[in-house]
Amino acid sequence: MTTDMTPETTRRFDVAIVGAGPVGTALALLLAQRAPQMRVALIDARGPQAGYDDPRALALSHGSREILARAGAWPHPAHAAQALSANANMGLATTPIQHIHVSQARRFGSTEIDFREHGVPALGYVVRYGALMRALDNAMSQVPTRFEHSPQSPLASGELPPGLHHFRPYQAIALRQDAQQVTITLGTTADDHAETLHATLAVNAEGGLFEGQTSRPRARDYGQTALVGFVTCERPRAGWAWERFTSDGPLALLPQDHGYALVWCCSHDQAKRRRDMDDASFLAELHAAFGDRMGRFTAISGRAGFPLGLNALGQVVDGRVAAIGNAAQTLHPVAGQGLNLGLRDAFDLADTLVRHVHGVRDMSSPAPSASPADAIGTVGTIGTSGIPGPAALAAFARRRRADRGMTIRITDLLPRVFGIDAAPVAVLRGMALASLDLVPPLKTAFARQMMFGQRG
Repeated sequence: MTTDMTPETTRRFDVAIVGAGPVGTALALLLAQRAPQMRVALIDARGPQAGYDDPRALALSHGSREILARAGAWPHPAHAAQALSANANMGLATTPIQHIHVSQARRFGSTEIDFREHGVPALGYVVRYGALMRALDNAMSQVPTRFEHSPQSPLASGELPPGLHHFRPYQAIALRQDAQQVTITLGTTADDHAETLHATLAVNAEGGLFEGQTSRPRARDYGQTALVGFVTCERPRAGWAWERFTSDGPLALLPQDHGYALVWCCSHDQAKRRRDMDDASFLAELHAAFGDRMGRFTAISGRAGFPLGLNALGQVVDGRVAAIGNAAQTLHPVAGQGLNLGLRDAFDLADTLVRHVHGVRDMSSPAPSASPADAIGTVGTIGTSGIPGPAALAAFARRRRADRGMTIRITDLLPRVFGIDAAPVAVLRGMALASLDLVPPLKTAFARQMMFGQRG
């Protein structure tokens, strides 16, 4: 007996992921490892090795490191001691952040967070965007059930094998859903409709930057630009990261290689003026804003600017479609939470889908003390066949509510509160910073929020 296979049945996926940046690729890898019998489509607009030379610095929390380890793009947490060596990271060069100093310029109040107080090998890590994408792509190449589909090698007829199906370079031209499925039209350009895929669920992981996004229900333009670059100084302090709140905006220095990745938030006019300055004048102005803790700044390279704003969806799920990463929320870079929040989105979505295939419908989030890696290890590889549906996405939305809400509030509040230059407000801020050192449980809660997010 033969079966009549229509395109809708032969091109059907359990989950289709639109966007293959760090968040979308991490989700695809987590699903491929824990649910190898599912049919997962990853729609990637990049060409092979695209972005590998991107020098942008990313600050990854310890929790993100554990998620990436689960995805195969970082050594397993059991090998944590090796991660302190940049060369031990399976080709992923990183610089550990072991101490964080937070202060406000020319005002009372500061605090220090030390990795030894929290039982982790490092509070976080600095990595280049291009290096992270290379590591994620290397992990993808190790997936045994991965299939490549390109315009030169289109999707063949016949029933699809289970596994990870990587479509590149393809754009998602259109996405529509009905009560039964999501239909995605792919093309190499907006006018080229090369493939049509059908999926039970879809994930939007293609968010872009604030300046290129349409306004969402929760939006705020901070009227600031993040001026970024790479600086060296006379007396660098290995493993130290600095967050200094100035009257212009937050100024962060993240340890990277032999120097520091700079993120200097200021008004658009100030950012333009500073981008146009000669190196010596720029470094002198940076020294005046930061202070003398590491001596003079000696060199600056790679100056660029990015407008800043909050742009967040009210709900991360709409029927059969979920949004994660920058597709769900774009944040102010204060405390470096944007990508870390997106990776937690990917982790929680993968874990929720796996649990629903197992038949666990009304699950609770991991305990507040649990890291993402601890939680994801509690459920093994899927042992039964099944396809998660909209109920799984609804559970994912509930699971993300606390962490997402807390992180958005923190990153929205900090730059606005520290931007008020009035003396009484500055005194209150100083007292708040000092209280972190005086009340250890408060500091621990703050540090764990930055490392792992709100669990529970």
